[in-house]
Amino acid sequence: MKQQTDQHLFENYKKHLQREKKVVIAWQLAILIFFIALWEIASRFYWIDPLLFSSPSKVVDLLITRFANGSIFSHLSITLFETILGFIIGTIGGILIAILLWSSARFSKVMDPYLVVFNAMPKVALGPILIVAFGPGYFSIIAMGFIISVIVTTLVVYSAFNEVDPNYEKVLKSFGASKSQIFKEAIFPAALPAMISTLKVNVGLSWVGVIVGEYLVSKEGLGYLIIYGFQVFDFTLVMASLVIIAILAAIMYKIVERLEKWLIKHTT
Repeated sequence: MKQQTDQHLFENYKKHLQREKKVVIAWQLAILIFFIALWEIASRFYWIDPLLFSSPSKVVDLLITRFANGSIFSHLSITLFETILGFIIGTIGGILIAILLWSSARFSKVMDPYLVVFNAMPKVALGPILIVAFGPGYFSIIAMGFIISVIVTTLVVYSAFNEVDPNYEKVLKSFGASKSQIFKEAIFPAALPAMISTLKVNVGLSWVGVIVGEYLVSKEGLGYLIIYGFQVFDFTLVMASLVIIAILAAIMYKIVERLEKWLIKHTT
């Protein structure tokens, strides 16, 4: 009897979660539709300047034309490649640096002021240096994406390492575990949720880094299209590029979200 009651409660809870999910999605779609409709109406009735802000109908027409003739694909693929590479390198690099900081208290103390300064420094200011160092090509753009994401990853993951209950380390030490064994058995698994969450943050940071890099140096990519659109006063092209970036960033975020669920399921 109790088992049937528990099963019934569980089924009701699942139905409640499904209903809540549908309500959330409905509200999300309603807000998006309202925003697009308001933008179109405001542009048509000149509540906003249609030259500067364009309109959804013009943006859709431009995207259909660009995708039909294939002129947008090269820009889209280049930016996506640079962003994914910068995201991967920045995330892995940040985790490795955090591991080095955790493994040596002296190294951590030495690097602490530099990490603070580097985190506070506007990364865009490093753009000209990267261009000189790597040349006006893919490397400097990917490096910009890496620099913007790596420092945040380092600080978040290192903080997660330090917040692990010290009693775990003491217990393992009492059994004669080495530092690497302590890290493998206690620190890394405990900090894994923070590392996975960092992936979501790095999605946005990687896009920012790459687009800024393309602003500065690229002759291809969505960032280049935005700058080019401003130069020739084609603000529909600017808005269309921003729409593509928003869609790609959202897709990338959802992929990372799925990856997060998979990792949590298979590591806990």
